[in-house]
Amino acid sequence: MKKNLEQIAKEDSRYGISAIRFVYEGLGYTAKNVASEPKHVSGQTLCEGLRELAIEKWGRLALLVLNTWGLKTTNDFGEIVYLMIKHEWMSAQPNDSIDDFNNVYDFKTVFKDQFAF
Repeated sequence: MKKNLEQIAKEDSRYGISAIRFVYEGLGYTAKNVASEPKHVSGQTLCEGLRELAIEKWGRLALLVLNTWGLKTTNDFGEIVYLMIKHEWMSAQPNDSIDDFNNVYDFKTVFKDQFAF
């Protein structure tokens, strides 16, 4: 039987359930609103979708929320995606790699510096 997200979060312990749910929700958001090919979402495209979703949900608080959940770089998104692939909540194409999530953008730049006061 496939493990639920809570079990995966508890077992892995690097990221809490909120972070894992956010990335999972972000996949659907990205496929619907960002990706040009909704049947396959690349790592870079998912990172862009997660950026948009975080700003839409939390605005200026996005950096604080993500950091509180242990999400500090786009590499963390990749770690969660590949954890979910391992547990069959997501799938990957043969040419996909966890490296697709490496340094897609800087969290401080996109979640803090872009907001002008």
